[in-house]
Amino acid sequence: MAYFLGIDTGGTFTDAVLLNEQRQVVASAKRLTTRLDLSVGIGQSLAALPQQLLAEVAMVSLSSTLTTNSAVEGKGSPVCVLLIGYDAQQLKASGLPELLGPEGIVMLAGGHDAGGREQAALDEEAVRQAILAHRERVSAFAISASFSVRNPCHELRVQELVNSLAGQPVSCGHELASSLGAPRRALTAALNARMIAQVSQLIDSVQGLLARLNIQAPLMIVKGDGSLVNAGSAMLRPISTVLSGPAASVNGACALSGYRDLIVADMGGTTTDIAVVRNGRPELSFDGARVGDWRPMVEAIRLYSIGLGGDSEVSFDNGLGIVIGPRRVVPLSLLASQYPAVIRVLERQVQSHPNSSHNRFALRLQRDDALLRHLSADEQAAWERLEAGPVAIEQASMDERWLARALARLERKGLVIYSGFTPTDAAHVLGLSQHWSTQAASLAARIWARRMRRQYGFGSWPEGDAEAPARDVFQQVIRIICAKLVEAGLHDAGQDGDVSRLARLLGELIMTPEGGRDTRSVFSMHFADDLPVVAVGGPASSFYPMAAEALGVRLCLPPHGEVANAVGTLFGEVVQRVHITVLQPMLGVFRVFTRHGPVDHDSLEAALALARAQAAEEAEQMARQAGADSPRIEYQLEENRVRNDIDGEIFFEARVTALASGMPALRFAEFA
Repeated sequence: MAYFLGIDTGGTFTDAVLLNEQRQVVASAKRLTTRLDLSVGIGQSLAALPQQLLAEVAMVSLSSTLTTNSAVEGKGSPVCVLLIGYDAQQLKASGLPELLGPEGIVMLAGGHDAGGREQAALDEEAVRQAILAHRERVSAFAISASFSVRNPCHELRVQELVNSLAGQPVSCGHELASSLGAPRRALTAALNARMIAQVSQLIDSVQGLLARLNIQAPLMIVKGDGSLVNAGSAMLRPISTVLSGPAASVNGACALSGYRDLIVADMGGTTTDIAVVRNGRPELSFDGARVGDWRPMVEAIRLYSIGLGGDSEVSFDNGLGIVIGPRRVVPLSLLASQYPAVIRVLERQVQSHPNSSHNRFALRLQRDDALLRHLSADEQAAWERLEAGPVAIEQASMDERWLARALARLERKGLVIYSGFTPTDAAHVLGLSQHWSTQAASLAARIWARRMRRQYGFGSWPEGDAEAPARDVFQQVIRIICAKLVEAGLHDAGQDGDVSRLARLLGELIMTPEGGRDTRSVFSMHFADDLPVVAVGGPASSFYPMAAEALGVRLCLPPHGEVANAVGTLFGEVVQRVHITVLQPMLGVFRVFTRHGPVDHDSLEAALALARAQAAEEAEQMARQAGADSPRIEYQLEENRVRNDIDGEIFFEARVTALASGMPALRFAEFA
């Protein structure tokens, strides 16, 4: 008998499942993710599975929220972005200065126009100088040229120079996106470059473990659209794995619940992801997926990803009150379960005058060699200090100010993570969760509440009470969940743009504090009468029963829902899409924008035939390279034609899409 192994590496937990030939769960395991060395947490998950069955694994499939989390939190490895033919307005629109800072961006002469003609010569000497100046300080390069989807030759030439002068990974905009929109294409290339080191580390960790366990099955990775690619393809285009974890959770929620029409809500440690599924198929977004504040050009499941999870930091805003997320911190309940000495510090803090460094410890999060090579002396000393365990920020601020400042810089770089009071801690205080230290969670709640009262004048909780503030935090999480479910419903109904304020208003009208209908209201509003909410993820069972009651919706917490992401990695096939544009720039000339540059024809039929042939060839090649066994080809054609009284019907533009899909090649051919 053959088995299928699914692995999901999230910000907090790493899950592993074994499915049999009927795709039923045979065994599952959940262990803490170890960001400093991912192989430790993954290895612990695999060790908890029946070892005698691992030798019969026909395929391994992997998903991860690491790339999604890094985008949501605005963190990643240092990169250099080479922008060719961009102006200041395009740079500002891209969001790159906010993402990277000015030191990671180089503006260069060159680029093409909308017809694929060179608008300025590429300044190769400036390119060489930029590469040499940055190659020792970054982990990868990103390249984006104006209208590179119409003619990629400048991007390809700069890619050659990076390969020869730096030998580092390169992300080209035209290889990642086929649509116009230079600013977003530049952002996509930059995010892709930032993720290469993370995804490579993850894949290397899994491959090393599989080799040690003598599992010789192919390794597949879930993309953001729910389809699969092999490890080699994922390392070339890690941006495609943004929303990998949420996409896998949608697959898993459908498989575990048995529903074909549903709302999937996946709550993890860092994010909450919501998707509407009808007829067993989630809608795809071809205009780019929203990930936190960013919208890269990635074809992905249409979902709504927000920085709300069990590990989201609970803070305060004068205008909003209790604020949850988007920053992820380590729950005090978890930290104390790993380092019991933390409790003694919390016991002292709960008796002392409150300040902003209470509840705050720093500990190592992950290694990034490109960042570690360029630490200052203070930062290096702080990094070494953390070798022994977490450092209390209050003590560092009083005794070693340099250490507190250095730790803050390391946290901003993504090497260090702070602890804090979180929804997970609130759930422990209220008895809804018992995974870790309830004592530490109670102390953290009391410390947080004292600070809110005495520093901000917020809250009227009794002195020393942990349950009342924890209950208020819990209720705020419920309100946010309800508002985001309503917001997803508004988008599903065709409401575009920012509808968050409308969603909050409708959410308040639909739900009541007790969760029932308010018969005194003149409003009679309902949400998702025909769709159940299928909630999955580790914290879902703590928060979603009350959220579903408040909105009056059917709730399904499916069996094995806590490992739905890992299950969902095994429900998908390899899918690769190639888009080629055909324009009529002048009457009687039909221009095909191929990967090698524009090609003109004097008939539309010939132009479309070339586009179909090239798209099919590239799509099939990409599908086979991505691990498909026998890909099949489908075509889609979108045309823009206008009819007028003088010339009749005029052709303007067409987009030819070739879609190559097929099941992944398995270790045992009979199960393919």
